[in-house]
Amino acid sequence: MEKEKVEHSGIFGKNSELIFSICCGALLGIGFGLSFIESVPQWVSLGMYIGAYFFGGFYTAKEAIETILKGGFEIDFLMLVAAIGAAILGEWAEGALLLFLFSLGHSLEHYAMGKAHKSIESLATLAPKTALKKDENTTKEIGIEELEIGDIILVKPNTRIAADGVVIKGSSAVDQAPITGESIPVDKVAMQNADSNELSLKDVPEESRAFSGTINGNGTLEIKVLKLATDSTVSRLITLVNEAKAQKSPTQLLTDKFEKYFVPSVLVLVVILCFAFLVIDESFSQSFYRAMAVLVAASPCALAIATPSAVLSGIARAAKKGVLIKGGRPLEDLGVLTAIAFDKTGTLTEGKPKITEVIALEGISTEELLGDAIAVEELSDHPLAKAVVRDGKERMDGKEIPKADSLEAVLGKGIKANVGSDKIYIGNLDLYEALDDKKPSNEVVKKIEELESNGNTTILIRKNDTYMGIIGLMDTPRESAKATLRELKEIGIEKMIMLSGDNQKVADAIANEVGLTGARGSLLPEEKVEAIKQLKQSESKIAMVGDGVNDAPAMAASTVGIAMGAAGSDVAMETADIALMADKLEVLPFAIGLSRKAKGIIKQNLWISLGVVGVLIPATIFGFASIGIAVLIHEGSTIVVVVNALRLLGYQRK
Repeated sequence: MEKEKVEHSGIFGKNSELIFSICCGALLGIGFGLSFIESVPQWVSLGMYIGAYFFGGFYTAKEAIETILKGGFEIDFLMLVAAIGAAILGEWAEGALLLFLFSLGHSLEHYAMGKAHKSIESLATLAPKTALKKDENTTKEIGIEELEIGDIILVKPNTRIAADGVVIKGSSAVDQAPITGESIPVDKVAMQNADSNELSLKDVPEESRAFSGTINGNGTLEIKVLKLATDSTVSRLITLVNEAKAQKSPTQLLTDKFEKYFVPSVLVLVVILCFAFLVIDESFSQSFYRAMAVLVAASPCALAIATPSAVLSGIARAAKKGVLIKGGRPLEDLGVLTAIAFDKTGTLTEGKPKITEVIALEGISTEELLGDAIAVEELSDHPLAKAVVRDGKERMDGKEIPKADSLEAVLGKGIKANVGSDKIYIGNLDLYEALDDKKPSNEVVKKIEELESNGNTTILIRKNDTYMGIIGLMDTPRESAKATLRELKEIGIEKMIMLSGDNQKVADAIANEVGLTGARGSLLPEEKVEAIKQLKQSESKIAMVGDGVNDAPAMAASTVGIAMGAAGSDVAMETADIALMADKLEVLPFAIGLSRKAKGIIKQNLWISLGVVGVLIPATIFGFASIGIAVLIHEGSTIVVVVNALRLLGYQRK
């Protein structure tokens, strides 16, 4: 059976196969009815049966011929052989019934599988075909393929965003569900200083980041294009999902191997049964009929569709939730994980430092300390400086901030600048140890060491010869991290450790706060790989969750590589087995639950398909089931496994 073909085109369009099947059934019914009217010649009924053969066998024969010409073997061809065998025996009505039930089951199966395919193919309609490009004071509608990086596009209310980029004007609530799976619209505002030519999507804060295919709310937005249409998040998503559909799971590879030996064995059995009349008291026609019935009973159509239907449905459901699973192998492996290793920065933490402590020393107010620190740090482009300015201004709550000038680096360990007539120094303890003989007190040093032991990075501020205070900064854990790790533990993931490039004290502090079972710090990328290999010796299945860049080698070494924030990272989409499109750790328990559900449905489908074959083969051999009964049960089981798999499309984690 050609599994990827979910519908046929023809004289009646996409419903041609179903209509042909109905015609087959109608002709069979008319022919069978006329056979009981003595005044009607026998050839009339025969003509009806021949017509039923044509309509019932047309698409099966077409698929079989196409596959054989390509050097393949079409399992469904066995059904055609059985129908021809019935006709040779003069059992035209039974052969026509076989083709009617088979073609009807085939078309219904294609329809059901089509629902899963369409759930994925609907992604292709997300991105609009055109965009409103803004040139000075005019706008022009152009194809999205004509957009270039740096172009400005206008997005009107309640329309789809045409390109990945940064909001530079306007504000609106944007529905990102098609890309990230977020159920609530996200408020978007213009980014300040977005005119840099070197700006990339991953550098844009979430509140200003726009994705192609998402739906604008009631506001008008102007967006600066940061990615070409062919490189957009939705374009890469469609490409990777289509690739995922073609990747076979371990169970599918096993069933393929089974079929490789099973089908020839069935054909040998059928040939042997054709000559059963030589050893038992029956005619050749009876032996031949039995052989054709066994051929129908043993055709492994349900087995062939059992795993692909579940994998396809699982991938489609995950994509709707903002989880991109790249094929059947990671879908199955995710559900049997016993341990998960996490990167720290950007995975368990926000990925950007925040002010956690502001300690003003004796005689200095918090406002004075922050005011001077912000004034100096505004002149610096260091990441910690940006955090001091951003969070410090929030704490100042609109109070006036002095102006600084003459910024200089000091000994490579800090900075100094003038604020009015005063000289302000900002740096770590090493700066002041080497600067002059005005050392900080033991009490100050002790406080700094205490903050650093809790995972903070500290800066000490001095005005002239007076120490003003200490500011502590930390890459703080995600709000959802602790609850997510607790959920993972509840569903059976007992071992959860951090593999971080940060120092051990910082790693331990974050690990204790979020509830990890262990942490290893100061690791280079190659050392993370070694750590994963060591863990695999004690834990059979382990995942590595990271940002997809410096964690790529460790992801490759793990059972399942999971990339965070893939909607903003090119490398994450390419290196990981699973990509969380939204930067949300909390969907990980959902993905693991979906994987376990999919694996359970695959097992159910295999039991159903193999069980039916196991019952039908002896039933047809010993004459308990005719061809009609065999094909009815056979097609019924095929439809049952597909419908069972489609339940995954509605999966909700309890």
